[in-house]
Amino acid sequence: MRVDVLTLFPGIFQGYLEESLVRKARDRGILDIRLWNWRDWAPGPHKTVDDRPYGGGPGMVLMCEPLYQAVEAVQAEPDASPGKLVMLTPAGERLTQARVEELAGEKRLVLLCGRYEGFDERVRQGLKPLEISVGDFICNGGEAPAMVLMDAVARLLPGFLGDPKSAEEESHSEPGILEYPHYTRPRVFRGMETPQVLLDGNHEAIRRWRRLMALDRSGKAPPELTGTNDD
Repeated sequence: MRVDVLTLFPGIFQGYLEESLVRKARDRGILDIRLWNWRDWAPGPHKTVDDRPYGGGPGMVLMCEPLYQAVEAVQAEPDASPGKLVMLTPAGERLTQARVEELAGEKRLVLLCGRYEGFDERVRQGLKPLEISVGDFICNGGEAPAMVLMDAVARLLPGFLGDPKSAEEESHSEPGILEYPHYTRPRVFRGMETPQVLLDGNHEAIRRWRRLMALDRSGKAPPELTGTNDD
């Protein structure tokens, strides 16, 4: 998958791109992530990309012209489809695992990272991006949400994880269901014991226990598990 990130601060991504599974995926050609700076399309010696809002108020607003030019230039790059345009914004739809799975099926994503008071409304109106929010809170810009989105999507790409089954039983891989608890050595730590069922080698019993624990964590366990059955 190719991911193009348009941002005022491409340096924010450097550490993320050079570590762990993302670095390995880039080295193996599973992920092709390219960073672009809005200012490269801004006119004048100061490369200005923002201005004060009409009507007054605090902060600055990202201007239409350099943003349109940047998006259109990046999408028109040879040997690549225009891709799925995604704007990271707190006004967007809440990111879900279902949406992540959909985006993982795209060949190319083009991510727009806002700053300051956000984009001129005509960016949204004219370019018609998919608008995504990672939660009901505000970040300094779209860079951290873009990394969240890339991380979630990348896990679903073929070859990204060492064991493809790792993504099958994670939290939210089944809508509304959280993952069961995990244990490793030591067997007992500060009086907290590993459940015996995980030590007995009965794979069917382990499967049933994990399912019940996942339902319990998700608030969907049957009454006989939680002890709330009044019958």
